[in-house]
Amino acid sequence: MARDLIDTASASYRAAGRLAYHFARGKLKADPVFAAILSRGLLARRDHILDLGCGQGLLAAWLLAARRLDLAKWPDGWPRPPQPTAFRGIEIVGRYVKRARLALGHQAQFIEADVRRTDFGRADGIVILDVLHYIEYADQRSILERVHKALTADGVLLLRIGNAAGGLGFTLATWVDQMVLLACGRGLQQLHCRSTAQWRELLSTIGFDSVTIPMSTGTPFANVLIIARPR
Repeated sequence: MARDLIDTASASYRAAGRLAYHFARGKLKADPVFAAILSRGLLARRDHILDLGCGQGLLAAWLLAARRLDLAKWPDGWPRPPQPTAFRGIEIVGRYVKRARLALGHQAQFIEADVRRTDFGRADGIVILDVLHYIEYADQRSILERVHKALTADGVLLLRIGNAAGGLGFTLATWVDQMVLLACGRGLQQLHCRSTAQWRELLSTIGFDSVTIPMSTGTPFANVLIIARPR
């Protein structure tokens, strides 16, 4: 992980308060998905990015930091950073949206709304990280169908899920998810999980081709990143 990237991305959150800053720093350092997105070029050549369930805007901060970082400090072997021209995030928790706006200002657009009912517009890169299992099964399908319609023909969906066939790692992750719900003030709720194979089958029936990458390095969880493209 590139320390300079973490420093640059998390520094934006000083304007949003100590909690937002320390959360950003810890999450960007510990969660392997952020490094993977850049090191694997998963959003390369994407102009319009949509982040569903964006939280306090960490992905936007990460990509903006990558764009600003001196290439002399860029990690060896990583492709050149993406250069999106527009970034939108949709998040249901109002205080997270406030943090994102305080941290990043007009560099990205953050909307306080429910992804089940909000227009997605058009995008060539859509990201959904650890969100859909909080949403009932029928709505999961509806969201993914709308994602399929919102993506350009050469677009990509990055969908991280917890693999329900992942044993103890999956069980640990669900405990953490319940703590997240409590912290958001939403109380304990039923989670709506699927195995990796079931997620890929659902995506296939909607019109996506997909591949997977394990995405739990350095964590005890059973997370998987699904890279899906419209066919």
